[in-house]
Amino acid sequence: MVSADMIRTVLGVIGNVTSMALVLSPVPTFYGIWKNKTVEQYSSLPYLAALLNYMMWLLYGLPAVQPHNMLIITMSVIGIAIELHYIALFLAYSVGAARRRVIFILLAEVAFVATVTALVLNLAHTHTLRSMVIGILCVFIETGMYAAPLSIMVRIDWYHS
Repeated sequence: MVSADMIRTVLGVIGNVTSMALVLSPVPTFYGIWKNKTVEQYSSLPYLAALLNYMMWLLYGLPAVQPHNMLIITMSVIGIAIELHYIALFLAYSVGAARRRVIFILLAEVAFVATVTALVLNLAHTHTLRSMVIGILCVFIETGMYAAPLSIMVRIDWYHS
């Protein structure tokens, strides 16, 4: 007989493999950035949004918030590492205002996650409340992560108008 924990683990591993494919999908884009030594017209927003998403899910997976979530922790750490590499390439090959914008957003994201961590761990005293508050934030941030690539459509529409 298959236990609920085994099903949860198998589905978690499938989710991690799927998530890994998603986080690695921009590799051809970043290879082009590295090869051409310029970010051209690429936007950093999708990668900054993904980094915030992974940082929040890492917070959600911590034992102080939601115990027994090693699969969430491992994928979040891997996602953070990969997104930081993408952002480092953006910083290396962008100039002026674009570079300052990426640095500003990156610092704002770290400050946001640190503030949420401090507030939730100090004000929410049960795992249920902590996981609910951070889980809700994760859902909103993940929605933003998937909406971030659509920002390029606004730019295209603006240029063609």
